[in-house]
Amino acid sequence: MTDVPAMTDLLRDTPSNWGRWGDDDEVGALNHLTAAEVLRGAAHIRSGTVFTLQRLIGHPQGDPVWPGRAPAKRTMLLDESTWDTDEAPTFPGGLHYADDKIDAFLQGSTQYDALGHVWYDGKIWNGYDARTTVGGLDKASVQPIAERGVVGRGVLLDMARFRGKENLDKAETFTHTDLEECAAKQGHTIEPHDIVIIRTNFLRLFYEQGEAFYDGFCEPGLTYSPELVRWFQEKEIPNLVTDTIANEVTTDPVSGVALPLHCALMRDLGIALTEICDLEKLAASCAEDRQYTFLYVAAPLKVARATGAPVNPVAIK
Repeated sequence: MTDVPAMTDLLRDTPSNWGRWGDDDEVGALNHLTAAEVLRGAAHIRSGTVFTLQRLIGHPQGDPVWPGRAPAKRTMLLDESTWDTDEAPTFPGGLHYADDKIDAFLQGSTQYDALGHVWYDGKIWNGYDARTTVGGLDKASVQPIAERGVVGRGVLLDMARFRGKENLDKAETFTHTDLEECAAKQGHTIEPHDIVIIRTNFLRLFYEQGEAFYDGFCEPGLTYSPELVRWFQEKEIPNLVTDTIANEVTTDPVSGVALPLHCALMRDLGIALTEICDLEKLAASCAEDRQYTFLYVAAPLKVARATGAPVNPVAIK
């Protein structure tokens, strides 16, 4: 597209939460998740059924990652064959053991973004100078999110089933109005402070297509509008969770801007973004028993100054 506006111009009139929780805040809208919200979420536990939402690292069919990132690589360092040589370590009593490591992008699997992960105009979340990211995030890294944890009422919006599809299509969009209509069809509403979890099942195509999945890459997802941003602001949504790599349609079809909601929701409103979740077992359960609300619990790995970190979120119904 030609004449793509600058992010500054596109988001000029959208709301901001900077300073709302103090000049030193680094967790943003997660401040909405008070002890009362934890108890509200716990009240939706009915059967005690547990669903883990992390995608497998090292999947036999590959790991979906943002273009330009490499999947995690696991390397075996010690195994039984190590003791076939005279150089093997020895321990009193004859202990043998296995050991391995991974080399991975911190955002190369199911993960939380740090609020300082994305910015424009030289400012990250809460107005911190973008120069605080040099060499590592001195402000708004993933560490404060990891230290507080994320617990509250989760609500699944199954957009794929709502639209009668196995998965949403490349570049397919939806809005906050669609989310509300989906919730109504599922028999509930989206309440203030809900952790909003959206299923597209788009990554099913990655496991079918392999590298061809990235041809003309443009994921389905929410698309920017001032009304959508105000809806997130008015609902005081603390956390947006999806099963796609980047939580929104990759390139906005109207403006041509890439990932404007990362800026409008995360950089400006302080909403935590969680990406690349596996929602299939949870969604199947919700479709069967019609219970789309549950306790959501997550805590990314505590990594100092990091732009994001892997996580295995848990939904308890």
